[in-house]
Amino acid sequence: MKNFKSAIALILAVLMTVPFAVISFAAEEDGSYEITNPYENVKWDEVTAYKTALHTHTNASDGDDTLKASIQRHAETGFDLVATTDHGTVNYSWTENSENKIIYGAMSLIGKTEGPIVPLDKEGVFDNGVAYSVITENGDDYLVLEDGRKILRVPFGNENNALSVNAHVNGWFADFTQTKITTYEDAVKGIDNAGGVSVINHPGEYTKARYEIRSEEAYNEDNFIYRYYINKFASLIDRYDSCIGIDMNSKGDNRTRFDRILWDNLLKRFAANGENVYAIASSDAHNLDIIDSGYVLALMPELTSAAFRSSLENGEFFAASHCLGNYDELCDVAAALKEFYGETELYTKVNGTAEEMLARIEAIENGELPADEDIGITYSTLEDGYNTAEADPRITSIEVNEATDEITVSTTDALIVRWISDGKLIETQKADGATLDLNSYADVLGDYVRVEVFGEGGIVYSQAFLLDASVKAGTSEPVDSSYADWGILDFLVAEFNNWFAIIGRFFSNLF
Repeated sequence: MKNFKSAIALILAVLMTVPFAVISFAAEEDGSYEITNPYENVKWDEVTAYKTALHTHTNASDGDDTLKASIQRHAETGFDLVATTDHGTVNYSWTENSENKIIYGAMSLIGKTEGPIVPLDKEGVFDNGVAYSVITENGDDYLVLEDGRKILRVPFGNENNALSVNAHVNGWFADFTQTKITTYEDAVKGIDNAGGVSVINHPGEYTKARYEIRSEEAYNEDNFIYRYYINKFASLIDRYDSCIGIDMNSKGDNRTRFDRILWDNLLKRFAANGENVYAIASSDAHNLDIIDSGYVLALMPELTSAAFRSSLENGEFFAASHCLGNYDELCDVAAALKEFYGETELYTKVNGTAEEMLARIEAIENGELPADEDIGITYSTLEDGYNTAEADPRITSIEVNEATDEITVSTTDALIVRWISDGKLIETQKADGATLDLNSYADVLGDYVRVEVFGEGGIVYSQAFLLDASVKAGTSEPVDSSYADWGILDFLVAEFNNWFAIIGRFFSNLF
């Protein structure tokens, strides 16, 4: 009997431990994080990463070159979609003049543009001898090159706020414009009412963050002025779903070199509420030589405007650039290149660019250069308007494993992968099958993580992966309750902030 009771006790003990073992196993399989993946619905073997120009100008406003010359250069540099976004000028066609007579006349009067507007012919030949035709299929306009390659015209491109002081907003899919001095809100609201999609352009130009010398000063929320602007942009994105985010690397990345900090500040606010903020890169090309500097890689199953709009609104795209102008980022990239690959030619170029930038920074801080001097130095793969790198880095797929809390990025022509959370670099890896185990960084992770991929041909930025978004939804406000918009005159705030910094540096050099 004693042995029988002992056997029963043993069986009961085993049975009692089974549920807990199952629970324990299930907990390990479920992982610690809910990961919201913006690319969750992307079927990587069925999409193409279409190279997209979202911000470009012609002599219809303040560009140097004609529409025909601009489209030729975009074709030469491998673009699949192009949005013509002249100031205050809705683009209706590539074969007819999309002219705002007030804007064209004003730009001509002050010497910002000259010469006749030259659209494309229905059938013609570019100056480089390549024949083309312009066709319409299912309501979309395409340029068809003689080799059969197509370039889609993004409908209704326009850079709004033509007469405002750098309060520029790009709009697409919206037959809307204004020819008067206006605010960010006027543009974003107008595009929203017209059923379009918008992005806040090169914010560092408006906020004057482009004139900061060190990263720790740019968009520092301890600075009342920067906190005001972060609230301003957050308020627009919060209230208008059609405003998907900001342009954070444009035109060689000189004026936007700190706008990744702004993007991270916005992400911190929105991700804490379970929401995302998207970022694009662009050329903002006013001349042919800068056309291929920044662009978007839209992940689409087909080359149509409907597919493109869907990719924009759902964050199913990457931002990319052939230029990088942030000193701290370049130092981190150079250190990783040296660690993983040694002192290669690319390391020497990146590190040399960083050293040039540091010399300029120190010269400004020491009073040897004008206190409001732009840094004006970037890592670039462009020469005479064409990319000189043999291949551009690309993200070919992203796998999120919530059971193991891992995000894996597959790439081509990439060297390093940088993982950022809450604006902090938390890990740098070789690009070959780079995987981030979130559990290894639980003590430093914020509400999101994003990835940057660097190679000889430049940099690619993913959109952010949100952490536990459904739990956080509705628990935080992206905009400070004390925020009040100062309206059309708030650009003066940035001007004063910039001059106070300049005066401060001047007097610090005297004493």
